Amino acid sequence: MREDWQWVEAIVPQMVTKLTNRFRVLQGIANTQPVGRRTLATSLDCSERTIRTTTDALAELGFIQMSAKGMQITTAGQQLLRGLEPVMDDLSGWQEREDQLAKKLHIAHCTIVPGDSTAPTGSLMGMGQAAGQVLTDQLPLGKSTVAVMGGHTMAAVASALTPALSVNRQLLFVPARGGVGESPAIQANAVSAQMAQQTNGEFRSLFVPEQLTTATYKPLFAEPAIHEVLQLIDQSNVVIHGIGQAFVMAKRRKIAPHVIADLTAAHAVGEAFGHFFDAEGHVVSKFPRIGVDIADLAAKELVVAVAGGAEKGAAIAAYMHLAPASTWLITDEGAADFVLKK
Repeated sequence: MREDWQWVEAIVPQMVTKLTNRFRVLQGIANTQPVGRRTLATSLDCSERTIRTTTDALAELGFIQMSAKGMQITTAGQQLLRGLEPVMDDLSGWQEREDQLAKKLHIAHCTIVPGDSTAPTGSLMGMGQAAGQVLTDQLPLGKSTVAVMGGHTMAAVASALTPALSVNRQLLFVPARGGVGESPAIQANAVSAQMAQQTNGEFRSLFVPEQLTTATYKPLFAEPAIHEVLQLIDQSNVVIHGIGQAFVMAKRRKIAPHVIADLTAAHAVGEAFGHFFDAEGHVVSKFPRIGVDIADLAAKELVVAVAGGAEKGAAIAAYMHLAPASTWLITDEGAADFVLKK
């Protein structure tokens, strides 16, 4: 992808993905017309919902027409295909890079945004906006309970969401795990509340300190207010989370020096959901926390991981040994470069 396209992607996140998808669908219609949505979805190996959204947009723009026989490309659509061919050749490198990263990490999808969020001039906003677009495209219609982790990256995602996410959806945001004790602005409770406010959704809070023993946790389960929220968390169908560097997270959580020494001896590189793990994805330490566990993720309809920066590259690569294959990773060039060069 040329440098000029990277700047376009920076100001309009997911533009490349949208353009690529529309071009692919338009090309598919041109090659199989007249064609119905179900047949087209099968031939392109994507969902009927994605095909419906894309073809509705193409029809509104006058590039295809719909009839009882099926969808057909218009003269304007044919001209567009010819005009876009050199553009798509230019963009194919960027998408190929996303595919390479997903393949290397053994997950379903990757979205890469320009820049390095951990660089001195870096920003989390690009990943936040890209995550918002992925959620808009991928969140199921109707009711969804969205479990959200805390952290600076998740706060950036929250600030990028808009009421458009709630169109034809009823969204309830809940904290993915207990975590009172962090900076208030980045606690999971605060992030889930902000997401609800940004999207005109609803939220529930879970006020449980993070640094408690298992014996202390158990009586809390019987508390009606806590039990009710824990049930909502357990029933969540969507999870949005970050990935942390092991020792940054240990310091943020004020973990005892002797435990940090153990993490150092075990070569911990990353943390997610209270699990500290080494470069091969082996869990070297686990801290008891109420809420979503890594083992729960495979059963969720949508799991979005958002993390970037060259400094987090090792943590991201390590976590993907534990992540479900259905994970959609939102990252940046800094992290992507690190992982692809390994």
